[in-house]
Amino acid sequence: MGLNSTPSSDRVHIGFFGMRNAGKSSVVNAVTGQDLAVVSDVRGTTTDPVSKAMELLPLGPVVIIDTPGMDDEGALGELRVRKARQVLNKTDVAVLVVDAVVGMKAEDEELLSIIQDKKIPYIVVLNKADLLPERKPAGPKEIYVSAVNGENIYELKEKIAGLAVTDEPKMRIVGDLIEPSDFVVLVIPIDKAAPKGRLILPQQQTIRDILEADAVSIMIKENELQDTLANLKRKPKLVITDSQVFARVDKETPQDIWMTSFSILFARYKGNLEAAVEGAAMLDHLKDGDHILISEGCTHHRQCDDIGTVKIPRWIREYTGKELEFHFTSGVEFPEDLSSYQLIVHCGGCMLNEREMKYRVKCAQDQKIPITNYGILIAHTKGILKRSIQMFPEIAKKLK
Repeated sequence: MGLNSTPSSDRVHIGFFGMRNAGKSSVVNAVTGQDLAVVSDVRGTTTDPVSKAMELLPLGPVVIIDTPGMDDEGALGELRVRKARQVLNKTDVAVLVVDAVVGMKAEDEELLSIIQDKKIPYIVVLNKADLLPERKPAGPKEIYVSAVNGENIYELKEKIAGLAVTDEPKMRIVGDLIEPSDFVVLVIPIDKAAPKGRLILPQQQTIRDILEADAVSIMIKENELQDTLANLKRKPKLVITDSQVFARVDKETPQDIWMTSFSILFARYKGNLEAAVEGAAMLDHLKDGDHILISEGCTHHRQCDDIGTVKIPRWIREYTGKELEFHFTSGVEFPEDLSSYQLIVHCGGCMLNEREMKYRVKCAQDQKIPITNYGILIAHTKGILKRSIQMFPEIAKKLK
């Protein structure tokens, strides 16, 4: 799969961590073969996580993330360290770079403990090996390298590739629900929030998955659904809609045709559909003054009728009839302390990789805060959630 055909959310995320001046950025540049990271003799040159999507042989499409030194000092240093910890939440393979001359510091040990607690596959890179007069044997998860002369950089890339390989079967978006030659109708409103001249990522990925299943995708706007269904010579297996027109599509789609949303399919794809269905039930128990966090995984220009900051709060207020407080986050920002919220409503997470989305759901579950997503919340408020997940009977049967 080429560089342009693999979304960042589906790439292996490789995070490089370590203390200031361990040569971390030099190792990143040696591994990638390009000047991805700024290199300087001044301690703490890297001030923010730097990410780049690229091809890394022998692994393929990856996202490389270089982080600030984890022993940074002062108020600004604390902010940098917090950002580095946030990177861990979306890291599939962690590379801990240690100055081989100095050895493992207490901060290195603490960081390694966090990596192990999060069950992230890792390798400890003992950099500046060219400066060592003699070497102790490397441990099973260690490797000596020199970013200066390139020693063992090839072997490091091979080890990273080995850590990224998983035998777990990858969940399909929709391909496992359809058969070859099935018709799938995609209802795609073209509104102000739609990117000019292209489809949004979940739509692109769903169409690709339908093609790979040898099925037929039919893309229409919401005002074309009735005529399309009437003119098809056979009924489609599935109608997938943007959540914003859920109620209309439900009304116009016959009951004997499966109907769901991109948001619901992506909740399953990211491994959090069951939690999101259970979380939506909290809507029926909200009280005046409750606080709701609405979180988006991407950062985009807010429209005047933006779904996250305008429509979702409006629909929740209309459904509950309660006076509620809404808080908003976007991009990598996600609070570690969720205790002040009674409900979290997340976007579909198309721009987040599976590990980060699961981390956010687990944060909520550990603190016993219900979490749901846009599409499931909308389906619940419209009374069509059970129908929208009928193709997943194990989850549907848990609804009252």
